[in-house]
Amino acid sequence: MIETFRAARIVPVVRTSTAARAATAVEWLKGAGITIFEITLTIPDALSVIRDVASDPALLVGVGTVPDAAAAEASIKAGAKFVVSPWVEPALVAPSRAANACVMMGAFTPTEVRAARAAGADVVKIFPASSAGGPAHIKALKSVFPDVTFCPTGGVDARNAGDYIAAGAAFVGIGGKLVDEGAIAANNRAAVEAAAREALGILQA
Repeated sequence: MIETFRAARIVPVVRTSTAARAATAVEWLKGAGITIFEITLTIPDALSVIRDVASDPALLVGVGTVPDAAAAEASIKAGAKFVVSPWVEPALVAPSRAANACVMMGAFTPTEVRAARAAGADVVKIFPASSAGGPAHIKALKSVFPDVTFCPTGGVDARNAGDYIAAGAAFVGIGGKLVDEGAIAANNRAAVEAAAREALGILQA
């Protein structure tokens, strides 16, 4: 699955105020060519969104902001194939391993990266990446942890995503810059699709 992430370069982080807007975001981003989605549990009725996305065999869906094992199990049962927490949460490993789901844990410092790996994380999500120092922070971490698969998230957009990849990130998570709730509320599909195509164009060039 990690190779699928590497090839895609982008994992949109879908975090909206309603399930309906999350479903709209997925539909529009899919129209622009994106096939991987992280649906956060902060969305009301997020499990229904995960089930709907997982029903499309062409899409790979994961769950984000997962607080504990019970939430991971429920999300995996709904169809999530990868499980993401913005902090180090060892409890996510057992249910994820049992379902052959990929585990991503959040970290900020070298100590936290080491803790995430020791806990069993397949991918270490550097969050929030922009306030940590941006691509320079990823480059520094990669020099110490050359074998770790990093996914920076938080402040990543089409403009700087390529810099993160060049610095050593395997792929990036992009949230509000792709899943623009203002554009969704305004029914501005063109703006959302344009942002997605811009990001895809830069990273796949």
